Amino acid sequence: MNNAILKNKMLNAAKWSSITEITVKIIAPFTNMVLARILAPEAFGIVATVTMITSFADMFTDAGFQKYLVQHEFRDNKEKYKNANVAFLTNLFLSFLIWGIIVSFSERIAILIGNPGLGIVISVSCLQLPITAFSSIQMALYRREFDFKTLFLVRVISIFIPVLITIPLALLGFSYWSLIIGNIFMTLSNAIFLTIKSKWKPKLFFRLKILKEMLSFSIWSLIEAISIWLTIWIDTFIIASALSEHYLGIYKTSTTMVNALMATVTASIVPVLFSTLSRLQNNNEEFNKTFFQMQRLVSILVFPMGVGVFLFSDLATRILLGSQWTEAGRVIGIWALTSAIVIVLSHFCSEVFRAKGKPRLSFLAQMLHLIVLVPVCIISSKFGFWALVYARSWVRLQGVLVDFLLMYFVIKFPIFKSITNILPTATAALLMGVFGYILKQLNDSVVWDSLSISFCIFFYFGILYIYPVTRKEINVVMNKLFPSRFRKSS
Repeated sequence: MNNAILKNKMLNAAKWSSITEITVKIIAPFTNMVLARILAPEAFGIVATVTMITSFADMFTDAGFQKYLVQHEFRDNKEKYKNANVAFLTNLFLSFLIWGIIVSFSERIAILIGNPGLGIVISVSCLQLPITAFSSIQMALYRREFDFKTLFLVRVISIFIPVLITIPLALLGFSYWSLIIGNIFMTLSNAIFLTIKSKWKPKLFFRLKILKEMLSFSIWSLIEAISIWLTIWIDTFIIASALSEHYLGIYKTSTTMVNALMATVTASIVPVLFSTLSRLQNNNEEFNKTFFQMQRLVSILVFPMGVGVFLFSDLATRILLGSQWTEAGRVIGIWALTSAIVIVLSHFCSEVFRAKGKPRLSFLAQMLHLIVLVPVCIISSKFGFWALVYARSWVRLQGVLVDFLLMYFVIKFPIFKSITNILPTATAALLMGVFGYILKQLNDSVVWDSLSISFCIFFYFGILYIYPVTRKEINVVMNKLFPSRFRKSS
């Protein structure tokens, strides 16, 4: 594919992906604000425990085929659709098999994760597994073709499900069941819409030879996904086992809220980045150039978000969650700060490993991180909830170091340029943090905090405009990703 055409596809995909995430993040906070005031933290803790199981099972039903379909170079559409059919039938078979195993041992699983009596809840929640099999392959094909406009429509439709189903059920007293039923209907709406819109339709076609070829790549993607799952959920398992559903609800709701905020940027960029890098995997110059452009773009937005949420976490908690979640403020603040660092310096490394067809490197990175992460979580949990929160947040930086070493020595990537690439945005965010801290000392009212946030935003972008590189980057974003009036002025 011509580089100019690929760049246009990337920018158009990034535009629709960004519109998707902005739309979702406008609607989703409303839902969360309402639910947080209806349901107790314990309900969110139960759902977090159940989600831990469903997300683990879902990895096996996908078996890494999504990434294979995006990354692999096919001769033509016929070959691509044959691979899609084999992946779909394998997913569907595995999903029913795993769902049956979970239903058979649901109560034992509930006891294992420290929540006896949740067997029926786990069984019902895993109904999502076979439903997901109908949408995961289509989603991969859309991403491969940079068709994020269709994915935008899917997300917009599904985001209204909580408003129509989850909130009414919560008001009727269904507690955690309202969240679980809402999640099932969201998965179902995605499957129906994607199946209807997709050019590819499932057929009864299967070749063992194709499956073996896909597994040669996908098995490492699956192993990598398991290691990522452990990294994401090990803290949840420890809190569920060692502490209480109340603390689990506080912790998981706080970290999920921060992750959702950061996903306003990352969820619109990362899928596009992976699809683009996969097409450029054999052109190192363009590959590296694209990586640095996307990294700097993300840092422009993510760094100030992380620092800002850290400074004004109490205000964010009062607005989004309400008075019964006051403990969440500290969790939200420290998780946002470390997330900003990890996203910019580490998350993109995993996309490089996969785009280069080396998912085993991502697996190795996760395992080297887990060697440190698991003991830190176990030991810190013995000193209480807050010791675990701060230890878990800061130990993520060890994962950044691991990714750097693998990028430098194995991929031969100019990792030091990666640091200088984001130095202007990091400096501006740090200065904004100092400026914001000084403003907070002047007054502690909600009105003043709100004004201070506005001052910090202007201060941050004012500093960025001092740097020619970031000034150009901001102008490119405004020209390419937003309304036409910006294009006309260029």
